[in-house]
Amino acid sequence: MAETSQALKDLKLKSEIMELVVSRFEQLPETDKKIFEYGPIYLGINGAFAGLIANSFFRRVLKVTQARITSSLPMAILPFLGTTALFQATVSEPLVSGGLNCEVCAQVRGALVTLVVGGLYPVALALPINAGLASRYKTAPMPEKGKVVQFLVKTSKPVFRKMVFVYLLQAISGYYLATLQHRIYWKLLELPDTNSEDRKTVD
Repeated sequence: MAETSQALKDLKLKSEIMELVVSRFEQLPETDKKIFEYGPIYLGINGAFAGLIANSFFRRVLKVTQARITSSLPMAILPFLGTTALFQATVSEPLVSGGLNCEVCAQVRGALVTLVVGGLYPVALALPINAGLASRYKTAPMPEKGKVVQFLVKTSKPVFRKMVFVYLLQAISGYYLATLQHRIYWKLLELPDTNSEDRKTVD
């Protein structure tokens, strides 16, 4: 019974914080609003570039010269959409709704999302796409049965090494944007409550 009562209190508190943050969001300066609105898109663009870079590296390793546009489109679009959507869902929206108060949690989420979806995912996506093209156009010898894993590891190693700087850049960008958004979140909490002021005026 006590646990249920405490859970209801926590739920009510979260609801009040959410209403407070949402109502005060419109009071923010335009620059702060743009960080929430366009920040994840910037990370998505970084993810798209990471995808194109990974695609280029694998094409060189596998000596693929055909279907340049066909292989580049998914490598740009999927990391862009994935990074933008996941950062908004795990960092931006929880902050605006008052569901993410921990700064370190926001920073870790931001860094992980951009590292995994905007850095590692493009490499994992580029390998099968370009391996398929290499097999189709016979630009590189394909592995025999039972040696596929060795082939994938051997092909991926040089690309992973070359992409280290991109991984670091992605993680730092996500960490930095999450830090900025969390600071704006605390700024929101310090703003005056316009609803309460309106009530006082009416009274």
